[in-house]
Amino acid sequence: MAALALLSIIVGMAAGLIGAAFRYSLERADAFRMMVVAETSAYPILGPLMMMAGAALAAGLAAWLVRRFSPDAAGSGIPHVEAVLEGSLTPAPARLIPVKFVGGILAIGSGLALGREGPSVQMGVTAAHVIGGLFRRDPEDRRALIAGGAGAGLATAFNAPGAGAIFVLEELVGRFDARIALVALGASAGAITVSRGLLGNSLDFKVPELASGGVIELCLFLILGLFAGLLSVGHNRSLLATLSLAERIGGPIELRAAVIGAVVGLLAWSTPHLVGGGDGITQNALNGELLLVALPALFLFRLVLGAASYAAGTPGGLFAPLMVLGAVSGLAFGYVVDAVIPGLAVRPEAFALVGMGAFFAGTVRAPLTGMVLVIEMTGSSTLLLPLLAACFGSMLVAETLRELPIYAALKARAAKSVR
Repeated sequence: MAALALLSIIVGMAAGLIGAAFRYSLERADAFRMMVVAETSAYPILGPLMMMAGAALAAGLAAWLVRRFSPDAAGSGIPHVEAVLEGSLTPAPARLIPVKFVGGILAIGSGLALGREGPSVQMGVTAAHVIGGLFRRDPEDRRALIAGGAGAGLATAFNAPGAGAIFVLEELVGRFDARIALVALGASAGAITVSRGLLGNSLDFKVPELASGGVIELCLFLILGLFAGLLSVGHNRSLLATLSLAERIGGPIELRAAVIGAVVGLLAWSTPHLVGGGDGITQNALNGELLLVALPALFLFRLVLGAASYAAGTPGGLFAPLMVLGAVSGLAFGYVVDAVIPGLAVRPEAFALVGMGAFFAGTVRAPLTGMVLVIEMTGSSTLLLPLLAACFGSMLVAETLRELPIYAALKARAAKSVR
């Protein structure tokens, strides 16, 4: 067991190094995209055409890399990881790492509404599989290391070691396993040590101290959870419907990705702050800087953009886009509550923060991961009880409507397409 514990730290450090490099590269790619938009803003015809061509080329190339070298690198990769841990699929070979790394930078950097956590998780898993093979570990140890690599990838993506470890047990394994828990903790610790050493220890989102209120406010947070649960079901169904539509249209995956990339490129030139992973939108929602009248349109815009981006077949995850939708819908709910019941102790921004966890819980069906992830990303623990109430409401709606969690639905869809 001591050898396995030591290997878990090594796996975490490898995943942390890869994930930190990936996150830094995405930041540079986003900065480059914004620079191009600024430099071409004076050219109303040439500017959009350049952005469309560049994004189409980047997305098409990312899809080609996936199809040509590592088909398992498409999309989030988390459904593939779950299938590997269940034993129904074999781990991806080492070449997935460069494909996922480069493809993710091309796709997310060009403006597609995808998250960095999916690639980070799958690259961490692949690194763990390689390390387990090098040290000739038995199948059970390799399985534990793969699970730990996944948690390390998530920990690095969001600077959230606790969420990374919990994600392994709650979502990937679905039960408490002492061996896997040990490895997940060691891997997350190793990953976060490396990533913080390279990138620093700043929070993903800065929020002021937010009051949680009393009994009345807690009931309102529960209602927010019910609302978020309905929206999360709509999100899952729209994503799956978009994937089915893309399949019916057919054609080469590279062409599909290029067309989607061209549209995103045009949007990136005209509305540069509304594309990409969406961290800026989430921060604005947490600051209360968005107007109520714009929030419904912004939610629908990001919902459609996220589904279309995922249908491109390039590397990219769902967590960051989910946080955007949760923050925007939560802020809208908070504004309405503030107008109907003035004088509450809770600010609308608190509903935005809680909405992030509730939307995640309803979509992924991993409430503990969602709550810890939001707390670690924002550094705010005062809203733990409201998060519990909202996640309960969201889970209640999603389970009552018998909607599959998004990764279970994607995994079932992939298995059906293989048959």
